[in-house]
Amino acid sequence: MSDRVSDFLHEAVSVPHLGAEPKDWLALLKPRVVSLVVFTGAIGLAIAPGHLNPLLAAIAVFCIALGAGAAGAINMWYDRDIDAIMRRTTSRPIPAGKIEAGGALGFGIVLAVISVLLLAMATNLCAAGVLAFSIFYYAVIYTMWLKRRTPQNIVIGGAAGAFPPVIGWASVTGHVGLLPAMLFLIVFFWTPPHFWSLSLYASTDYEKAGVPMLPVVKGARHTRWNVFIYALLLFPLALSPWFLGLVGPIYGATACVLGVVFLYFAWGVLRDKQDAKGVSLTKDQPARVAFKFSILYLFLLFTAIAVDRLV
Repeated sequence: MSDRVSDFLHEAVSVPHLGAEPKDWLALLKPRVVSLVVFTGAIGLAIAPGHLNPLLAAIAVFCIALGAGAAGAINMWYDRDIDAIMRRTTSRPIPAGKIEAGGALGFGIVLAVISVLLLAMATNLCAAGVLAFSIFYYAVIYTMWLKRRTPQNIVIGGAAGAFPPVIGWASVTGHVGLLPAMLFLIVFFWTPPHFWSLSLYASTDYEKAGVPMLPVVKGARHTRWNVFIYALLLFPLALSPWFLGLVGPIYGATACVLGVVFLYFAWGVLRDKQDAKGVSLTKDQPARVAFKFSILYLFLLFTAIAVDRLV
């Protein structure tokens, strides 16, 4: 990683190339990923006890989006070599030659600093501190350290996407409570079955790029078992806020139904038709379905907790 750190220091001070179109700079922020991050952060803010001026609340959500986008830009800078190899990422702005690497890095760093400082001024230091750590966690701990070194990269790195509800809550309260901690854990345990479902049908790309994703290192059959096991662990964990009396029956019923459906799709992944080596004979169709449902699962689960707390 030392060579890449040297690149980081050199390119961070380079002058960004601004000839790209606005949509290219927007693409650096990974808007599809950020949308779910912003949603969970907004829910954390909405269910927190206390009151935050609507304008400051909007700024807080904007800062969460900006910080997540900044981390995404730094991720794209660091991963530009493997993005150029993998089929699903070759159209990203840097490998496509639309934005220079140094410009992307500088863009990400500037947005990261702005997001943290603005959140500190609009809300409090606790929220800003968690946001700063989440950016560091995704850009450095996950992207630069874990992703290319261990098949458990998604498990440990899952914490990066689990911070937004905590940031939203802290923006209102100035501290972290039990409920946002439970939401953190839910997203943390949701991340492996979500991304491993994707990695099953993108394993060829990861293998070509030399990224040690679980199906590349341990095989597809082992990965399918892990998708199911984590979905199984997620089921009681998602119900825990209701068990602990932190939320009411609307959330409890929704979490139960969603958990059963998620387990059904995870079971489908496990029982996918496969050859003796574990290679899917259905082009990983169950994994594709599970991946898509996992996004809906998180969206509906967080919607339920907002409805439960606010109604």
